[in-house]
This record gives sequence, structure tokens and C-alpha cells, in this order.
Amino acid sequence: MFSIRASRVSFFMANIIVIGAQWGDEGKGKIVDLFTPFFDIVARYQGGHNAGHTVIIDGRKYVLHLIPSGILHPGKLCVIGNGVVIDPEALKREIGELAEGGISCRDRLFISDRAHIILDYHRLAEQGDEERRGAERIGTTNRGIGPAYEDKMARRGLRVCDLGNPRTVRSRVEESIRVKQALVPEAAGGIQVDEICARAAELGRELREYFGDTAEILNRAIDGGKSVLFEGAQGTLLDVDHGTYPFVTASSATAGGASTGTGVGPTRIDGVVGISKAYTTRVGEGPFPTELQDGTGEHIRERGQEFGASTGRPRRCGWFDAVVVRYARLINGLGSLVITKMDVLDDLDEIKICTGYRYKGERLRSFPPEVAVLERCEPEYLSVRGWRAPTAGIRDYGELPPLARDYVRRLSDLVETEISVVSTGPDRAETVVVSPDSRLESWLPLHRAGSSG
Repeated sequence: MFSIRASRVSFFMANIIVIGAQWGDEGKGKIVDLFTPFFDIVARYQGGHNAGHTVIIDGRKYVLHLIPSGILHPGKLCVIGNGVVIDPEALKREIGELAEGGISCRDRLFISDRAHIILDYHRLAEQGDEERRGAERIGTTNRGIGPAYEDKMARRGLRVCDLGNPRTVRSRVEESIRVKQALVPEAAGGIQVDEICARAAELGRELREYFGDTAEILNRAIDGGKSVLFEGAQGTLLDVDHGTYPFVTASSATAGGASTGTGVGPTRIDGVVGISKAYTTRVGEGPFPTELQDGTGEHIRERGQEFGASTGRPRRCGWFDAVVVRYARLINGLGSLVITKMDVLDDLDEIKICTGYRYKGERLRSFPPEVAVLERCEPEYLSVRGWRAPTAGIRDYGELPPLARDYVRRLSDLVETEISVVSTGPDRAETVVVSPDSRLESWLPLHRAGSSG
């Protein structure tokens, strides 16, 4: 049986980044929750409340959008870093929902006073911009994430530390609204500057107990021998620099974002763990070489419950793309990989794995930066036999069907990265540790902490 005994981990002090190795929705919430007992602090470093991390513990479902899933573990500290953009209304609501479930954030949640704020006009501007783009829309969640990051980079953003200064709040709000109304006239409707400024100040007062210099908190903790688990939102292929631009998020979702998004230098981080589904999904617009637009794709969507935790939007589904995950290994310096949702493929007779791309008859040597090229790539597939046996709930690697173990080994060879953990269901306990000799085991002694896998 898979279990974790926290008393076994007090000696182990590593600082690890967990990232998505595909287009997001890889199951990072469960894996962060699984790893949390080995760390003192969980720190979120980018994105906004468009993320939706789902964790199921003893049959109870928790969906977290801003607060790290480490908050579900008593005594663990959680940090929302400066790289995150924060909707104060959404944050207040999430704190309240956790409190209703008996989970208090008081003295355990710390929010960077340098993080930028999302307000109503950011959402209106994003909705108007998406409508204006028409067929060229990005497929955003319309929660104001992108416009808030735009304000940040244009040096007109409103930060947490500004909320106590009414003059600064009004100045930044008025400047941002002027720009957005010029670019997106549709954003003018419903904007009441006085109400926005008053509400921002009110929320600042209500939430100020959580605000502080989180870069100092994290670095002092590391100086004192504490360990930090860095948690990103979205996935590598949605990174603003390295993703399928322009169909990307507005922040750095890759491992490099952990340093810029928290103020912890890269020399203080010991390793990076990637998370990937046993197949591939994507939300919104943009190229997706292995997408299945047939009954198999629909079957995977229904069986895997591939609907957004934040938005409810159906996810596009396709075969595992080794080109994408190899690229994620390269960009993030992955030391280990976790495979989630193996059980979704249990009843398929045949499973395909994309091993490479061809463009105009030529095999590509690397992941193409141009969307126009990626949209026209022809995936090369390797077909393997499905295991046609249940893996849901299995907790020991040796109990996986032989063809399922073959599939895991095949993926590991193709992406040139060890696969250290396989998830066989949504619950924390439905997890298989692949090997006691993995690199992950040198960072997190999962196997020694109670698994018999």
C-alpha cells in the first residue's frame, strides 16, 4: 500500500520544482499534494486563478485556484509569490471555502506584497479582446490574467503593496482603464472607477494579514534548513517564451519562472520534476498535432473526465506526444517524470505514441517554434497493444499489467527521462512508485517512506 510517514522525512531537505510537461491539466495538484509531506513550504510562482488544481483526499474533492494545495496538509506553510497575479475577490472566496471545510489559512498562507492585482476592468478588457479577435481568438479563460500581466510589463500595474495607498490605487486604475478603453472600447461598459478603487482598498484591508515579503520569508527559511516545493500552474507548452505562441499564457510556466516568480535564486533549487498524462490534452485554441477528433478522443475525454476544473470547458484529447515531453525535458532540465491517468487507457485495444513530426516530407529535428508549421506537422506514430486490464487504484508497480509496464518503459525511453511515479487514480493513495533507485528517490524518499511498489 502507498503511504507516507512524515516522521521519516525530517532529515531530508531539498528544494524541488514541479512543472507541467504538456499543455497544462497534467495532474499537478495531486502530485504536489503527494509530495507535500516531504517539504516545509509549498510556493506558487506564476499564473492566476485560471489554474484549477483538483485534489481528492478520502473521497472529498478540493479544487484550488490560487492557494497551493499544500494548504490541505496541517502545519504546512504556503506562499503565493510575486510572479502570480491575484484577483482579491477570488482569493477571499477561496479562503472562505477552505474555512468552511475546516481548513484555516491563518498563519499558514503568505502572499507576496509585490504580486500584481486583477480587477474588474481586466476581465472586461480580456472578454472584449477575445471577441474582437474572432477566429483568431486565443481561447483564454476571460478571468483577466493576460491584461493584468500586460499592465505589469507596461509598468502601470497595481501591486498588493499599493492597496493601502488610495492615491496610488486611483492613479494606476485610471491609467490602466484609459489604455484599455482605447484598445478595446467594449471594456468601457460597467466600469465605475470610484467603486473599483473603494472595493480594492476594502479587500486590501480584509486580506492584509496574509501580505508580506515572501522572498525574504522563503530565503530565510532555506537558510534555516527548511525545504520548499515550488508549484507552477499551466504547462510548458503554455509558457509565454517557450510555448506555442501566441496560444500561450501570459507568464513563465517553465522551471525558470520559479526563481523570477518567488525571488529564490536558481542555485538554491535542487531539481525539477515534470508531470505528464499518459495521453495528451489541451484547452482553448492552438495547434495540437496528436489531437483525436473521433470516437476515441471522445472516449478518452469522457473516461478521463477531461473538463476544466476552473471553467468546465471540455479539453481536446489526443495520443501521448513524446516530441512535446522531450522538449519539456530540454527546456526545464527535468530530472524525473510522473505519469498520471494511466487508468484512462485501460480498455483500449490499441494505443498510439507520437515519436516524431514530419513537415513537407522532412522529419523535424526539434520542436518547431512557428504555429503555422506545427499546425501542418504530420505525427509519426508507434502503435502498441493496450493492456485491456484495470489499473485503477493499483498501488504497487509489480501489480500493473505487463503491457502497462511496457508502456511506461517505452515512454521513458522516448522522452529520455526516468519515470518515477505513475498515478492510477485521483485519490492521493492511488499512486505507484516505479523504482526505489530513481533520481526522484534521492530528493524524495517516497519508496522508503512506506510504499511497497
